[in-house]
Amino acid sequence: MAFTPVSPAQALDALLSGNRRFVIEAPAHPNQDAARRAELAPAQKPFAVVLGCSDSRLAAEIIFDQGLGDLFVVRTAGHVLGAEVLGSIEYGTSVLDCRLVVVLGHDSCGAVAAARAAVEDGLPAAGYVRDVVERVTPSVLAARAAGSTTDSDFIDAHIQHTVDLLLERSRVLADQVASGRTGVVGLAYRLAEGNARLVTAHGIPTTTDTLSA
Repeated sequence: MAFTPVSPAQALDALLSGNRRFVIEAPAHPNQDAARRAELAPAQKPFAVVLGCSDSRLAAEIIFDQGLGDLFVVRTAGHVLGAEVLGSIEYGTSVLDCRLVVVLGHDSCGAVAAARAAVEDGLPAAGYVRDVVERVTPSVLAARAAGSTTDSDFIDAHIQHTVDLLLERSRVLADQVASGRTGVVGLAYRLAEGNARLVTAHGIPTTTDTLSA
């Protein structure tokens, strides 16, 4: 049986270590055998919640080299937050006892690009895509106000905004972070390189190595 992280810091280390294995093409593919399936059949006990973008290139279990039952994954276009997303995250930390919540963004995000096009060029999105764009727009406006010009700056701003909004809207999660029980981090994934970089962290001590991951 693989080691199960029991603290927010251990959970983050497990994810970043798995990501390093993925980048160097030496994945361990843990917890993917018949014994693991049998172990999980009665109940699940993931160690981290990942709120990621729905982008098909952002498969959390692969990126972080994790297996069955390790991650409780919630995905929406642009990792936008709605009531059902907040409820899913709270379920992951309160019921499943996950010790870490990750907001996972990435470069070349279509939702961020669409929000920038709406703000900068007046190009509205059609249908329900407009709802996604409207939820990303505050991040774009904040980034522009801060003088951001690069894709990386806008992606980081949206990740930061999502983390801040998550802690602002979920009193349950904010209390868990304040008590030290749960950590919340924002990670930015580079599609070509395959590495995940820490953007922001709450409830977890960070080191230089962690920040440069």
